[in-house]
Amino acid sequence: MRKPNRQDGSGRHDGRYRPGGSALVLALLLLGVAGCQRESETAPAPVIRTVRTTTVEAPRKLADLGFSGHVEAQDQASLSFRIGGRLAERLVGVGATVAEGQVVARLDPENELNDLRAARAALTAAEGALRKAENQHQRQEHLLARGITTQADFEAAEQGRTAARAQVEAARARVRTAEDIVAFTTLKADAPGVVTRVGAEPAEVVAAGRMIVQLARRDGRDAVFALPAESIRAIPADATIHVALASDPAVSVRGHVREVAPQADPVTRTFRVRVGLADPPAAFRLGTTVSGSIRGGEASGIAIPATALTERGPATGVWVVDPTALTVSLRRLELVSRDPATAIVAKGLAIGDIVVTAGANLLKEGQRVRLSGTEAR
Repeated sequence: MRKPNRQDGSGRHDGRYRPGGSALVLALLLLGVAGCQRESETAPAPVIRTVRTTTVEAPRKLADLGFSGHVEAQDQASLSFRIGGRLAERLVGVGATVAEGQVVARLDPENELNDLRAARAALTAAEGALRKAENQHQRQEHLLARGITTQADFEAAEQGRTAARAQVEAARARVRTAEDIVAFTTLKADAPGVVTRVGAEPAEVVAAGRMIVQLARRDGRDAVFALPAESIRAIPADATIHVALASDPAVSVRGHVREVAPQADPVTRTFRVRVGLADPPAAFRLGTTVSGSIRGGEASGIAIPATALTERGPATGVWVVDPTALTVSLRRLELVSRDPATAIVAKGLAIGDIVVTAGANLLKEGQRVRLSGTEAR
């Protein structure tokens, strides 16, 4: 039988070996080392994304653009009657020059005049009834003051006078409406211009709103062109377009794009572009064939694929690759314009920068990437 471990008077062991404590410490150390190894084995390796890139090059010079079209009025109005009826006369034809307020057509006004006569007769009758009611009210007022009539008779006379006044106001409103309808039988030009089209002939019965005369106002002239989408994208927003007569190129004028159709023509698949002309000469008549051109020059910014853009809140930027460390950083941009294919950058990029064009949505600041290819642009 083993004797218990004894200590001497100083509190020290008697020199015998106790293996239990050292073994416990050793086991704990081994467990800690094993845990560290498991953590190092399960820690994920940093993700390296494969991206497609393009290298930024200097803006290229734009090529000269040329196209043909015709002259139209900047503002055209289709004049029509506000009521229907039989067209009695049309006083102007195609090519006629009209002044503001000039009568261009009339309807047969007989029915409208009859309505006006009836409204005026109803007004006369209402005014007579009002005078009668006012006299009755005045008599009842005197009689009530002398105590000869009753309060009820006086109040009835007062109510009759009020009703007669209302009838007069209603009759006057009907007269004003009838006068307006009679005025609607006369069609006048609301501005000076040239008649470019007519829509009805005398003796025809026309509906309200039907075009009778189409008027090209003299406020300005537009050169109208049908352009493909590629040409529209190549035209800068502030470009100056030189427009000249097809029959005499020496007669020319400058203009700027005023309007671009939002939808392509279903047959030609081209977009209608209106170019406002600044003080066109008299030779630029309506319908005249003209040619337009834009002289080439330096592009207004650096062009990059639109797929490279990344939206972060209100800011727009791109991921730029560090060619040495192969890491990406987000750089904010100032854009001149953008469309589904191309973005024009004013500030933010330098020549030679490597920009991520595909895979940008999965990137984060400082992430390492693998380049799948670099395309010059």
